[in-house]
Amino acid sequence: MKTVRRTRSTTRRSTRLRYAALGTAVLAALLAGCGIRPTEVPTDFGAAPSRVPCALSGPDLGSRSSGEFSVQVYLVCTSQLVSVDRSVSLPKGPAASDRVRLAQALLDELEQSPAGEERQAGYTTDVRRGTTVSGPADGDPDNALRLSVPPDDLSPYALAQIVCTYANSGASAKHDKVVLGGPAGDALRAYECSPEMRTRPGLVPAPAETVG
Repeated sequence: MKTVRRTRSTTRRSTRLRYAALGTAVLAALLAGCGIRPTEVPTDFGAAPSRVPCALSGPDLGSRSSGEFSVQVYLVCTSQLVSVDRSVSLPKGPAASDRVRLAQALLDELEQSPAGEERQAGYTTDVRRGTTVSGPADGDPDNALRLSVPPDDLSPYALAQIVCTYANSGASAKHDKVVLGGPAGDALRAYECSPEMRTRPGLVPAPAETVG
């Protein structure tokens, strides 16, 4: 009788082991079907991002010195144009109007590589250093601005940044259109900062019409 009990006990253990093995195989198959790979080792995906992309805590307006005022410039973030607040002061000089001085001050801001919070949040700029802007040449309409390089030579992102920054400021006499050209002799075009260009500046050309 003892021999029989041992045999039955052994049989029950073997049956339980088979069911356990079968259950493990079924669970593994289900996990694989759901795209989940079973693992016995804890997975470390790293720390969560420290800052939400394109999110800033806000400008430090209290740090502005005398003669500075707040402006908005458009930078690139996650392949889109996003406006950020900056503080600028207008350079002095009798040869340029306030509108042209503002246009140059905004261009200088666009040429600066984002730092601090802006860089951590993922902001970049495609406007290269050394670009300057002047007022209308002889025969140009009063609201024209001329860059030191033809707009066609700028990258789509850089042109979109400049157009939208000027359109959103007093640098443009008409806020819905920005009349831009290159050095004297280059054709003038009236550019529009469209919603499509702000969301897809690298794919959607800046809407423009020839002036004059």
